This record gives sequence, structure tokens and C-alpha cells, in this order.
Amino acid sequence: MDDAAYGLWPLVILNTALFVVFAASFFHPQSRRDWRAMGAYSAFLVALFTEMYGIPLTIYLLGSWLGSTFPLLKDTHAGGHLWNDLIGWTGDPHLSPFHLASYIAIGAGFWLLAAAWRVLHAAAQQRSLATTGPYARVRHPQYDGFLLIMIGFLLQWPTIPTLAMFPILVYVYIRLARSEEREVAAEFSDAWTAYAARTPAFWPRMRHGRPQSPREADRNRITSDRSNRPHTTGRI
Repeated sequence: MDDAAYGLWPLVILNTALFVVFAASFFHPQSRRDWRAMGAYSAFLVALFTEMYGIPLTIYLLGSWLGSTFPLLKDTHAGGHLWNDLIGWTGDPHLSPFHLASYIAIGAGFWLLAAAWRVLHAAAQQRSLATTGPYARVRHPQYDGFLLIMIGFLLQWPTIPTLAMFPILVYVYIRLARSEEREVAAEFSDAWTAYAARTPAFWPRMRHGRPQSPREADRNRITSDRSNRPHTTGRI
């Protein structure tokens, strides 16, 4: 790809719409909070594809500063793969280690959105707390899914706007997660307290062997509580 491949605004619109609709079909937004999460993700995609196919602002800015140090940093479409330029990758940019890692991260993100939604939908039908599947490892797997997709795109095509946006979007998702947790805690009370105590919010704990099911975790907690009670002398 030696051509510039910029100024292609129909591609900006098409790719943004494609990935937004694709994510929505996995995420199934319903509440205002869900639409805020989708809005943050959509804003990231607009910034990304605008630089990918519209105006390569990052390449212009860095090229004038680092062009002599990194000769691959030029305003062609291949030049937008900045991580490849920085390590001197001269092969097909779509087969670089960063690009391959991005495929894994993006695919895992969409899988997490879909897998989490199935569990959440089933729990909503039963009016119960979602604690199985991805929810057995983290309390907010769908937000993790969105962040994984964004990380994948940052590995593939980093830009100054998207790198600046990412920590802000992490903060937005944390705020949304806390708001969601307050509502769920009010509805499920003790069940939520026990679930939150054993399950991290975003980053899964490293465990040996298979993860405990909620029933096993509760049974072990009860056993532990009994073993820690003071023993009294009584008649057998």
C-alpha cells in the first residue's frame, strides 16, 4: 500500500458505522447507561477512523518531528501503523506482531461482549444476579470487552487523539460501573455483597485450577465462618 489512502470520508463513515452496529448487536444497549457506554466507544471509533482514512493528523505532527529518525513515518496508509515504524518493521504491516496482537484483543473483546450479554440476559429473565460465565471472573465483563477492543485498535493504529482519549474512557467506564453497582446492590443486597467480595471489578484474579462457582464459594465461606467460631464445651 504505497498510496496515501486518505481523504476517503465514505470509508470513515462506513467503518465507524460497521463497528458501532457490530458492537451494538453483541452488547444490546437498553438503558441510558448502556447508551453512554456505546457513546464513549463510538467517539473512540470516530477519532480512530478519521485518522485512518480521513486526515492523518498524528503522522503530520510526528513526521515533522521524527521523520529523519524514523524514515517509515510518512503519510501513506502503511505509515499509520506507528508501532511498526518505531520497531523498524518492513514487512506487511498487517502481519506484524502488533497487528496480530490487535486481532486477538479485538476478537476477545467482541467475544466478551457477546458471552456476557447471554449471561446477563438469562439472569434478567430470572430476576437474579448474573454471577456465571464471564461474571464469575469479573463484575463488569462487558466494559472489559469495550476496553479490549479499544486496546486492540491502539495496538493496530495508535494516534495522538485516541491515546489521549483512552484513559478518559477508562475513567468513564469506571464511573458507569460504580453507578451500576449502586443500583444492583440496592436490589440484591446480601447476594450482591457476597458476590462483590469474591469477584474483582475489572481485572480477574489469577487462580490455580478452575474458578469456583458461586455456590462453591458461598459453601466455602460458610465452612470458614464455622471453623473460625469459638468452641464451647458441651455435652456430647
